[in-house]
Amino acid sequence: MSATENVLAGIARTRAWQEPLYQQFHAHPELSGQEGQTVAEITRRLTDFGYALQSVGGGVVGVLANGPGPTVLTRADIDALPVTELTGLPYASTVTATDESGGTVGISHACGHDVHITCLLGAAQLLADHRDAWSGTFVALFQPAEETAAGSRAMLDDGLTERVPRPDVAFAQHVLSHAAGSVGTHPGPVLSAGDSVRVTVFGKGSHGSMPHLSVDPVVLAASIVLRLQTIVARETQPGEFAVVTVGSSVAGTKSNIIPDRAVLLVNVRTYDEQVRKHVLAGIERIVRAECEASGSPQEPTFEYYDQYPLTDNDPTVTDRVTRAFRAHFGDERVVDLGRVTASEDFSRIPDAFGIPYSYWGVGGTAPGQPSYPNHSPYFAPAIQPTLDAGTEAIVVATLAYLGGDQP
Repeated sequence: MSATENVLAGIARTRAWQEPLYQQFHAHPELSGQEGQTVAEITRRLTDFGYALQSVGGGVVGVLANGPGPTVLTRADIDALPVTELTGLPYASTVTATDESGGTVGISHACGHDVHITCLLGAAQLLADHRDAWSGTFVALFQPAEETAAGSRAMLDDGLTERVPRPDVAFAQHVLSHAAGSVGTHPGPVLSAGDSVRVTVFGKGSHGSMPHLSVDPVVLAASIVLRLQTIVARETQPGEFAVVTVGSSVAGTKSNIIPDRAVLLVNVRTYDEQVRKHVLAGIERIVRAECEASGSPQEPTFEYYDQYPLTDNDPTVTDRVTRAFRAHFGDERVVDLGRVTASEDFSRIPDAFGIPYSYWGVGGTAPGQPSYPNHSPYFAPAIQPTLDAGTEAIVVATLAYLGGDQP
C-alpha cells in the first residue's frame, strides 16, 4: 500500500464528522476580522489531533512535526461574506451582523471558505492519524479576512515567518463552480492581481436651474467613466489582460441640486505587474485630466484598498502536484484550471517566506445541480464528493513531498 493509500484509508472516519461540521460552519458564518467562533472550533479540533498551536494575526496555525524531512504549509481561509443566503438549504445561514460601516447585513459562506476549513481539518487529522506513512512537518494555517485582503498581511505583521517552521513549499485551494469531484491546476499566473480605488472628484455646487454657476461633478464623473474604458481598449497591448470596472458612481441627493463632489469605486484586475502599474497610472492620469478639463476647483483624491497580489503558481511545484493528482484521481478528474480573474491574498505568505507554491481549484457543482459562481447568494457546493475531493487533494499534494511514493 502506498503512503497516499495508507493515509486516505481513514477518510470514511473523517467524513463522518466533516459533513456535519461543514454544515455547522455554513450555518454560522462570520465576517472578516470577526471569526472568533470559527477560530475557537478550529483550535479545538487541531488540539484534539495533537498539533502544536500558534494564534497569529487573528488566525490559527497548527504544526505537526513528524521526524526529518521537508516542511509543507497548507492554508485555508475562514471568513464569510456580507451576502444574504438564498439557497433554501436546511443548513442555510440566517446570521446577520454589523459591518464596518455600522449597518446590519446578512452573512453567508457564499465563497466556500467553509469547504476550505473542513477539508484542511480533515487532512490534518488524516496526517496525524497515519504518521507512519510520512516524514517531515505539516503546517495547517487557517487565515482570517481573505475577503478584505487583510488577513495574510495581519498574520505576517504578527510575526508568522518567525513563529512557525519555514516551509519548503506552500499550498492552497479554492472550491469553484466546476464539476464536483474534479481538481484543476495551472502553472504560472492563475489568479489575477486585484486593486480597488476610491476616486473622489470635486465640483462646485449650485441650484439645478443655475448650471452656469457650477462645476458639475456628475458630468465630470460620467466623462471619467467613459474615458477609463480606453485604458483597456486603446492602451493595453492586444493579448495582454486587464479589466477596469467602475462598480459605483455616486453623486448628489436631489434632482435640482448640483452637488459638489462625486465618488467612483474602480476595480482593476491584471496578470502582469507592468500592465498593473500602467493601468493604475492611467486611471490617475485620466481622472486628473478630466478634472482639469472641467475646471475642478480641487485636486482629486485616490484611496487604494482591497489590494490583492498576483497568484503565480511555481511551474515545477505545480507539475509535481498535478502528476500526483493524476495518479490518485485519474486523468478524467484532473483539469486545466486556466487563468481565473478572481483574486487572492494567499501568495503573500509564501512570498514572505521566499518559497514556491501552488494553488488549485476543487469543483463543487454536482450533476444536475444549477451552477452558481462564488459570491452568489445561491452558491452552495454539493457536500459530496466536494469535501472528499478537497480533503484528498491536500493529502495527495502533501505526500508528494512528505510521503515515500513521490511522483
